[in-house]
Amino acid sequence: MSIQFRFLLGISLSITLTGCFSNNRHQGEKLYAQKCASCHGEQGQGLGRLIPPIAGSDYLTDHRAELPCLLRNGQNEVIVVNGVGYHNVMPGNKSLSPAQVTNLLNYIESHWGNEAAPRTISDVQAQLDKCH
Repeated sequence: MSIQFRFLLGISLSITLTGCFSNNRHQGEKLYAQKCASCHGEQGQGLGRLIPPIAGSDYLTDHRAELPCLLRNGQNEVIVVNGVGYHNVMPGNKSLSPAQVTNLLNYIESHWGNEAAPRTISDVQAQLDKCH
């Protein structure tokens, strides 16, 4: 294999791989905008006493292991966020893949004052496997 061919192959592979990864690079942010922001707000601020905030939310840290199931199945019980009780139904989304759930949670948990450790797809998959 000539040096020129290897060089061109390397550049071609690099461009291809970059394209693959760039498609999901901002997936969490896009999913939040599409599926969450209409209720929880563009900056995760929530809506008064109707919809809980995600920004600076103690619920995210206190219920970290439950969040993948909450996104997948929704919830209809009273929850307490930052000392305020909320009792509105949150629809789930069973069509989200484990990778999408991971990217969405990694986005939410690293913005608006939230500082959780990043999740891996395998961790999220294990938590999703435990959902009822």
